[in-house]
Amino acid sequence: MFRKRKKKKEEKAEMSFLEHLDELRRRIIYSLIGIAVGCAVVGYKIDFVIEKILLAPALKVGLKLQNLQPFGQPFLYFKVLLIGGLIIALPFVLFQLWKFVAPGLYPNEKKWVRLITFFTTFCFVAGVVFSYYIMIPFMLNFSAYFGTQMIENKFDINYYFGFVSMMVLASGLVFEMPMISFVLSRFGLLTAKFLRKYRRHSIIVILILAAILTPTPDPVNQLVFALPLFILYEISIWVVAATERRSKRINDEANLESMNENNKL
Repeated sequence: MFRKRKKKKEEKAEMSFLEHLDELRRRIIYSLIGIAVGCAVVGYKIDFVIEKILLAPALKVGLKLQNLQPFGQPFLYFKVLLIGGLIIALPFVLFQLWKFVAPGLYPNEKKWVRLITFFTTFCFVAGVVFSYYIMIPFMLNFSAYFGTQMIENKFDINYYFGFVSMMVLASGLVFEMPMISFVLSRFGLLTAKFLRKYRRHSIIVILILAAILTPTPDPVNQLVFALPLFILYEISIWVVAATERRSKRINDEANLESMNENNKL
């Protein structure tokens, strides 16, 4: 087994730069095709996406929206089309990314590609759902009814879309914390000991991050955003610790196998 792994590693090293470049080009083309298909799906139901999904949080809190630009609505439709297509195609794009990385992995590591793709997508979708159903309604409710009644709160639709898309994408990326921690730990760049050591520091960083990403000064909204980050940080510690235990077990088995091979010789 040890000799097979060594042989496999030598074969990987023999792959030329042009072969890697050609594989990267192929995966990029596949990803662009997937995004185009996602955009086509969104375009087919564009009115439903805008009226029933994009505008739904504003309508629920009674927020009034308006268009202040000559080509505001065409640009809005285009942006919804593009971002919606990206979100739909995300699992396929991630799968292409891992397929590009897969040739550099050992056979026992390749089986993780689909699993990692699934959990990466799941974390992103969980962040999007949390932002859409919990965080954004809280913030819009605060914005819609804050201030004196002498001033009517009417927001430009493009600014509204920018706010919603920013919160959704930011939340989706933040929820990738456990997967990012997993990848970093696999490369030996992050340890559970380090995360535990700086747990108190992370609380300050999370609170600052929540204050930056939440445009409202309401501390309740900031805590609504910060609480999942605390939970994700603890999950990241557990993920990294589990990865370290597994890596240690695999290394111990490989060393034992190597020693047995040397004894036989």
